[in-house]
Amino acid sequence: MKVYKEKEVWFVTGSQHLYGAETLKKVAADSEVIARSLNEAGNIPVTVVFKPVLTTPDAIYKLCTEANVERSCVGLITWMHTFSPAKMWIRGLKSLEKPFLHFHTQFNQDIPWDTIDMDFMNLNQSAHGGREFGYICSRLRIDRKVVVGHWHDTDAVGKIAIWTRAAVAFDESRNLKIARFGDNMRDVAVTEGDKVSAQIKMNYSVYGYGVGDLVKEVNNTGDAEINKLIIAYGEQYSISKSDLGSDSIREAARIEAGMRSFLDKGGFKAFTTTFEDLHGLKQLPGLAVQRLMEDGYGFGAEGDWKTSALVRIMKVMAKGLPGGTSFMEDYTYHLDPKGMKVLGAHMLEVCPSVAAARPTLEIHPLSIGSKADPARLVFKSASGKGVNVSVMDMGNRFRMVVNTLEVVDCPEMKKLPVARVLWKPLPDLKTAAHAWILAGGAHHTGFSMAIGKDYIADYAAMAGIEMLVIDENTCIEKFREQIRWNELYYHLANGII
Repeated sequence: MKVYKEKEVWFVTGSQHLYGAETLKKVAADSEVIARSLNEAGNIPVTVVFKPVLTTPDAIYKLCTEANVERSCVGLITWMHTFSPAKMWIRGLKSLEKPFLHFHTQFNQDIPWDTIDMDFMNLNQSAHGGREFGYICSRLRIDRKVVVGHWHDTDAVGKIAIWTRAAVAFDESRNLKIARFGDNMRDVAVTEGDKVSAQIKMNYSVYGYGVGDLVKEVNNTGDAEINKLIIAYGEQYSISKSDLGSDSIREAARIEAGMRSFLDKGGFKAFTTTFEDLHGLKQLPGLAVQRLMEDGYGFGAEGDWKTSALVRIMKVMAKGLPGGTSFMEDYTYHLDPKGMKVLGAHMLEVCPSVAAARPTLEIHPLSIGSKADPARLVFKSASGKGVNVSVMDMGNRFRMVVNTLEVVDCPEMKKLPVARVLWKPLPDLKTAAHAWILAGGAHHTGFSMAIGKDYIADYAAMAGIEMLVIDENTCIEKFREQIRWNELYYHLANGII
């Protein structure tokens, strides 16, 4: 998954001609130094490109329209070195279709008490120049990221790094294609949704296919492709020789090769399946789904296209960071008052990127789907901080719910041959589950130990969707009140359609 290759954010500086040519030369030089420093920051995964200082409405508009059509550009970082009269920015900002971050910084870290003079004051006006720019953004009702701090400040640079990952994920969603094999699991509500509204709001598109289209590709898989995959299975996973040579593993490899071929030919980066529509497949795709997710594909079970897109977007943000990201489901509870926990799993489809150790490849009955015993990777997750994220269609808007987690070591469960994760939801299970249910959160989620709520918040702001957070500070009374206020806000903000 080479999602960051050739992606750029443009470093854009605002000023004006009032201060004279020499001052503007210094503005440009300082801006280039900051842009270069950000570009060399090890945690910013994209190229930060310095752009000439903007001093006129026409120059601002030209740059914004260029950013719109430049595929490599995923957003702008704006900085007001001096005072840049904000009416100059109206036309450009109104035309801008890419997200932007307002970096409220200044070139110098400290005030030079002994030498400060009017030349210094004329040059270093970020303190009030940024306020002028902030006003026009708020006046135009433009949502944007604001980061305050010196450009050497690790906290400020870290926030910029998170935002750049969200910007790449937002760019990915604008071009994301999802293949949906079969329909939703019958009579399930939360996995349904308005695909037209999703494409309008979040830009990704969903394409439906009968499972027969996939079966055709699976059946066309040659022995050479199957044999190559079986060799890889033996190298990457713990598996007995008898199982590795079994018909079940061979069929799992055939399904994986067919799925990969179908998705690659169509340019799909996410997909769904459902165990209620497997006609022509000999087993439920388990191993194939797990391995495709590990390679960066988004996945949603039971036709859940919203979670499929979400998992892909989260994987893009998490690329290159320690920890894994997976499709997930709150499966069952441990309600011991001494330590309540959630066991997360699914039938077969949990991504091995979250595994604590080398997975085992096993074959077991599934007791659902009425098919042959499927192959799957079995493991327990690593421990640490995590997050669960859900996206729902609320009728008049899309809502994103985020719950921060403490992922703990999972005991051995010798009779449960699936991948699993055990966590303590924050602030505690009773409060978290209560809030999740009040918010209408789905049973399917995107789970990650690589990214946190700040990444999701930046993406949600870019997409313009509602976000509710359940964390260590959650109080049910305030959470319920937030939901009620949000209902009013989105009703007014969306207007009459």
